[in-house]
Parts: sequence; C-alpha cells; structure tokens
Amino acid sequence: QVQLVESGGGLVQPGGSLRLSCAASGFTFRRYYMSWYRQAPGKQRELVAGISSTGGITNYADFVKGRFTISRDNAKNTLYLQMNSLLPEDTAVYYCKADLNWGQGTQVTVSS
Repeated sequence: QVQLVESGGGLVQPGGSLRLSCAASGFTFRRYYMSWYRQAPGKQRELVAGISSTGGITNYADFVKGRFTISRDNAKNTLYLQMNSLLPEDTAVYYCKADLNWGQGTQVTVSS
C-alpha cells in the first residue's frame, strides 16, 4: 500500500533552516505530481509547494516564495522541502501528499 513518511522537522530559531524529506513507497513515485502542505493549530491545511513528476515544474504559495524550495529524487523515491529564512508563522505540521494519499506529518516549530 501507499506509504509516505515525512522526517526532518524540529525546533528552529527564526531565520534558521530545515530540510524536510518524504520517503515514498507502494506506488510508482516518478509518475506522480507531489506536494507539501501544512496545517497550523486552529487553521485549515494549506498548500505550500508542488512539483511535477519529472521535477521540471514547481509551484509555490506566495507566503513561501523565495524562501522554500521543493525538489525530488526519483531514483530514491523521495520528496524534499528546503526551508530557509523561517518565520514563527511557518510553525505547523508539514505533510507530503501524493494523489489522494497523505503522510503522517512532521512538526516544524519556529521559535526563539
């Protein structure tokens, strides 16, 4: 069955960086558009970034443009999210998504 396992979250100070990973299995990863979402306490889940199956096309929410970079390694069946210049408002649980499938999420907390 489809499995998406996120990792790399944690506590970081404002202005810091984190790199999230999402290890995928149970489906042909290289054929799927992949995306990262996030959900902060009391808020709806929102799209952060997406990437085409080959990695050639990416899209970002306005609130992360210029700070976050989505990428993928189809040989390793892994999706990444490089997050730089983190802000307290980036605090959320981050999820990867493939088609209708979600990972369990990884917590990112930005605080001094």
